[in-house]
Amino acid sequence: MGGRMPVIDTERLSAGYRARAIDLMNRKLLITRFTGSEQEKDLSEPANCRGLGRIRHFRRQPTTAWPGNPLPLDPACRALGLPPTEELRAQVFQNAVCNWRCWYCFVDFKLLAANPKYSEWVTADELVTLYLDQPDPPKIIDLTGGQPDLTPEWIPWMMDALERRGLADSVFLWSDDNLSNDYFWRFLDEPTRDRIISYPKYSRVCCFKGYNEESFAFNTAASPGLFAEQFKFMSRLIDLGLDLYTYVTLTTPSVETVAADVREFVTMLQVVHPNLPLRTIPLEVLPFTPVKGRLDPERIRSIELQCTALECWQDELSRRFSTFELSVPIEEVELQARIGKT
Repeated sequence: MGGRMPVIDTERLSAGYRARAIDLMNRKLLITRFTGSEQEKDLSEPANCRGLGRIRHFRRQPTTAWPGNPLPLDPACRALGLPPTEELRAQVFQNAVCNWRCWYCFVDFKLLAANPKYSEWVTADELVTLYLDQPDPPKIIDLTGGQPDLTPEWIPWMMDALERRGLADSVFLWSDDNLSNDYFWRFLDEPTRDRIISYPKYSRVCCFKGYNEESFAFNTAASPGLFAEQFKFMSRLIDLGLDLYTYVTLTTPSVETVAADVREFVTMLQVVHPNLPLRTIPLEVLPFTPVKGRLDPERIRSIELQCTALECWQDELSRRFSTFELSVPIEEVELQARIGKT
């Protein structure tokens, strides 16, 4: 059942999982195979691409009372020249490692630990071939995890594979990042980073795992001090000129100081960039099948408390931004590098 995990040594775990999830010589990655997993029970369609992929239906309006989510719908429509829509299908591939253990993650933990029973070594070209070998391939390819940035080479390798198949102008590439490491800079050289930055149909969403140190550590099982590191990594990514968006999860074990803490969180976002809150979407935590076995009274309570934190978030944004600013489509919110920063 639920219960607190030991504090994760993020640097050590990241290095170990990277070594087990990428084959640089053969340009192969360890990709999740969904067959037989708990996550498979939540799929709306059977796993595809030889069990290495799944179709996800991104919907703007959830079935709950939670606010709508325009990601990645609006960035994808803009990039592809499509009219706005309420739903888009995406082809999802997951890498088979993650350096944190968010208790609300909809992925089985056994799918996050380079488990050979639930993963397979493949190249980006093989993934694109599997993607094309299906009727009506979606216009979005979503690289998720896990933590894709444990193997940041995956992104440019997929770009290369899409270009080789003549798909660079017709497929939108979307990837996730939990803002846990500097591997994007440590393992990618500048020309490769520049290639990613200049790729016209790529965007990234970064997830803040809580709104203060307490909620961050509660959610991730990582050291509380890494909460502040997320903002540093986000700032570095913005300064590169990538098209970026962010999620925040608001589950928390306590709401005694929630208003003040959410206010400080929004301030920290604005230190990174004044408009960053306008590109940030609170992400609702739901009890998917893999999550149910991790629930305990404290975590169940935190799912309820996220609604209180959401109200504080909405109130704070209404105080800091005008009605017009809040109405600007998320993909049109300016998020360029700050003047004087490098």
